[in-house]
Amino acid sequence: MAPEHRLFSHSLPQSLWRAEVVKHQEAVLAHQQGTSLYSLMEQAGLAAFKLMQCQWPNGKRILVLAGGGNNGGDALVVARLAKQAGKQVKVLALGDLERMPSEAQKALAAWQAEGGPLDLSQQFDWPSDVIIDGVLGIGLNTEVRAPLQALFAQINQSGVPVLALDLPSGLSADTGKLLGSAIKASATICFIAAKQGLFIGQAPEYVGKLVFAGLGLSDLFEQQNTTAVSLADYAQLGSLLAPRAKTAHKGSCGRVALVGGNVGMAGAIRMAAEASLRSGAGLVNVFTQAQNQSVVSTGRPELMVAAVAKHSLQQLDWCLAQASCKVIGPGLGQDEWAQALFSSVLNDDKACLVDADALNLLAKAPMQRNHWVLTPHPGEAARLLKCSVAEIEADRIAAAQNIQHRYGGVCVLKGAGTVVAGAQGQVRICTAGNPGMASGGMGDVLSGIIGGLIAQFAAKHLLFDIVCLGVCIHGMAADRAAEQGERGMLASDLMPFIRQLVNPKL
Repeated sequence: MAPEHRLFSHSLPQSLWRAEVVKHQEAVLAHQQGTSLYSLMEQAGLAAFKLMQCQWPNGKRILVLAGGGNNGGDALVVARLAKQAGKQVKVLALGDLERMPSEAQKALAAWQAEGGPLDLSQQFDWPSDVIIDGVLGIGLNTEVRAPLQALFAQINQSGVPVLALDLPSGLSADTGKLLGSAIKASATICFIAAKQGLFIGQAPEYVGKLVFAGLGLSDLFEQQNTTAVSLADYAQLGSLLAPRAKTAHKGSCGRVALVGGNVGMAGAIRMAAEASLRSGAGLVNVFTQAQNQSVVSTGRPELMVAAVAKHSLQQLDWCLAQASCKVIGPGLGQDEWAQALFSSVLNDDKACLVDADALNLLAKAPMQRNHWVLTPHPGEAARLLKCSVAEIEADRIAAAQNIQHRYGGVCVLKGAGTVVAGAQGQVRICTAGNPGMASGGMGDVLSGIIGGLIAQFAAKHLLFDIVCLGVCIHGMAADRAAEQGERGMLASDLMPFIRQLVNPKL
């Protein structure tokens, strides 16, 4: 990792913002601070140049891609500073120079006054050690033009490291959606405020290392503006995990009732149930198909496992009435047995987590509840909203909010950059996790973690905060497990790390 510098930081703000807010406030704050927009451009370019020096100290040939907006102006400042530092610099002009904003025009004039030429060919044919991406800014909301798409593909295939200014060209700053094509950055330096699109959608594949430069305006910006979107922070949410009272007992630590595990799917409910135990639930009951009883309890005798039939639900109903939290869905299926259990579990507004096939049943018979948690992946989310997966992925924040508005409670839209949407309009994005989680059972483990935390803390803490903590623990446990390699990581590999994370002082 590149060292810290006074002009930039590897620590990111927690609050996340839409591009239009940042663009509007930039001029307002500059005026309040008695500075010019061109001065801000100089600061942005200087911060990016210093990051480039720290990240790639041996880079001698710098290719600067300058678009026709203020993002291109930032890039031209980097070009000038690199030339002054003795670097070989080539500027590839990729926009209409005559229509550049006035601040970018000044940066262009300063580059030319330094004796810097412009290459108007739009051809990527110069050997370089580092590429500066200043092509398209945060205002992009249409598909990248075909000539630029071809150029972006060449850059991505070149293997040359790329530093993106504010965000990689071709991504939406609000949704992280790939607008036809995007430059894949090795690092991105974000200015003034963190844009929400850097953490969701396709962004994790393109952003690289994310660095922040407030340009002296970030504190004032946050004081004068409000946003409902922020990063989920385990360090802050960890206050829920205060040490237990010396007199704590299993009855005071909550009871989770998990329902699922249809024929051939015992593993799903088994992993969810163990995750509830590992997250600290005092008692865990499992209701499953009779043939799964021994499979679920073998190796984990602490689980109380009972068979349940679709026409004999008395024991289930009794246990649900005693439970602090209900979890339905892991391995549930959608047959008559599943439908009978689904109806029994959801006959009241008690704290409940709904996952997997229970979400598919819910999509067929929509209802609202205040105290439940829905944890869809994009496919399940599409069924809940009766739209396509592509529409879900095009704006994950909006999708999570729409599910919450339609069904109530808290929605957890799983994926890279998991989105948690609450009843008060608040949204948190969790950046923990890794591609090793692309294996069966990971969602079942998340359901168990959240169920166990709800059982322990629902009486004292907000459901939304509990859910965000569970999502963080899940992703962070996977990151610790992945230290031994992402490929081949199993959902059950997370269990020892869940226990560590619910005991933050260890």
